[in-house]
Amino acid sequence: MIEVRHLKKSFGAQLILDDISFRIENSESVAIIGRSGGGKSVLLKHIIGLLQPDAGDVLVDDENIVAMNERQLLRVRRKFGMVFQGAALFDSMTVAENVAFGLRRHEHLTEAEIAKRVAATLDMVDLPGTENKNPAELSGGMRKRVGLARAIIYEPQIVLYDEPTTGLDPIVSDSIDKLIIRVRDHLNVTSIVVTHDMRSARRVGNRVMLLHEKKIYANGTPEEIFTSHDAVVRQFVDGVADAKETII
Repeated sequence: MIEVRHLKKSFGAQLILDDISFRIENSESVAIIGRSGGGKSVLLKHIIGLLQPDAGDVLVDDENIVAMNERQLLRVRRKFGMVFQGAALFDSMTVAENVAFGLRRHEHLTEAEIAKRVAATLDMVDLPGTENKNPAELSGGMRKRVGLARAIIYEPQIVLYDEPTTGLDPIVSDSIDKLIIRVRDHLNVTSIVVTHDMRSARRVGNRVMLLHEKKIYANGTPEEIFTSHDAVVRQFVDGVADAKETII
């Protein structure tokens, strides 16, 4: 489904990604973890073609999107749904209008068909009957759910999540994680979740990749990552500022 080969990216003199390579299979769920500002979101933007690398390739269904023009990229992006960190809802639109935004731009559906799709998708994310609410009336967790509904309403093959549980309390975070798993299983989508929430990474990922010092430092199952004895992996998983620090 997705293959990244020897990807490099700098902003000015600052190197962000250095020789990144990995492969993600169809229907796989991958959590990408790493320190804040370490390049996780930059990597996501390369996968969807929002950024061009300085070197390397990004393949989606064996098509190299690095060489594509904007029109070709639009076709490939139709395979993706994107859930943004802050939900990125339009405050001037109702919940239904936010969720239906992509359908109205790209699908030839009647208003009745759109309303039916919106209702079904909101029901999937546990927000039935909220069509006429405004974003300002919603809690943070509800806004995240609306953002997810907008991302999946046209049934994409791949869903990208950028810090989906940031700013949420542990109970709401758990409900978002369960929702990500439900969407993955119900729609059979490939999921890529960028997060620094270790509980979330362990729950939603069939595989976990640690981005460290501009490279993929570790890549394995949640069991392999969370039981690793590697000092760098343990430091991040345990949330210890100093790798030599011990808990007494």
